[in-house]
Amino acid sequence: MDRYTFKYWLLAIRPKTLLISAMPVLVGCALTWKEGKLQWIPAVICFLFALIAQIAFNLFNDYSDFINKRDRENRTGSESVVTSGCIQPSKMLNVSIILITWGCLLGLALIFYTGWEIVLVGIATGIGVFAYSSGPYPLSHKGLGDICALLFYGIIPVGFTYYVQTLEWTFITTICGLAMGIVSVNVSLANNYRDRKQDAISGKRTTVVIFGEKFGRYFYVFNGIVAVCICFSFVLTNQYYAAFIPALYLIPHLKTWRKMSWIRRGKGLNSILMRSAKNVLIFGILLCIGILMGKN
Repeated sequence: MDRYTFKYWLLAIRPKTLLISAMPVLVGCALTWKEGKLQWIPAVICFLFALIAQIAFNLFNDYSDFINKRDRENRTGSESVVTSGCIQPSKMLNVSIILITWGCLLGLALIFYTGWEIVLVGIATGIGVFAYSSGPYPLSHKGLGDICALLFYGIIPVGFTYYVQTLEWTFITTICGLAMGIVSVNVSLANNYRDRKQDAISGKRTTVVIFGEKFGRYFYVFNGIVAVCICFSFVLTNQYYAAFIPALYLIPHLKTWRKMSWIRRGKGLNSILMRSAKNVLIFGILLCIGILMGKN
């Protein structure tokens, strides 16, 4: 592989989005660490599985956009390497399938720490990778993309990272999963807000296309506020640091929303997508700090 080919594969992988899949796993590990139940091997497996699934998802989306002719000349998002002819569609599809297969095989090792029920999580993730933008009922085209983000970047990775190490699913696990998932929804929302005109033309009915530009803007700011409010539930278990430290997230969140409201359209919204991904990292770090500073 020459350096030019590597550059195109790296572009398709979209390394900056990998933070979104890593943070929920780290939050789950923070919970187990605080309780003295952290197991390094299953934790690392969860982390690797999340990264592999995210890469496979990014590659398959690039392929799917080409096959379904969603890329247009006035595309405002990042370049599709398949559409531009830099990587052959068959290669992109094959690598996507290989990666998700490797990820599922790696995930099978978690059976030794849990049971066969963990296989269902791997199957659901594999289906999610391909069903999000393809198949007979592409979820992202039916206004279900935000729900997918809530599940696969929040509730599922936080919950099952904790579960495979403790064999438990607690109220706090659910709270953390919901909070991380809602913050991650804003990454998908920023992408759909930017692409709303092209999506409407190509028949991709995201929530922004269905409910309109104004809905997209206010849904974005609403999500961040709700995620912080959810963390206040830690007060019920006397975890005050975890309840209030994540509120600092509102500083970058509101700044991003104000910029989003000012730009509204065009390629300038690419910066909002990048900021939204960074905000997931900020929120996840703040939540981890709050969890680790709390009392046992």
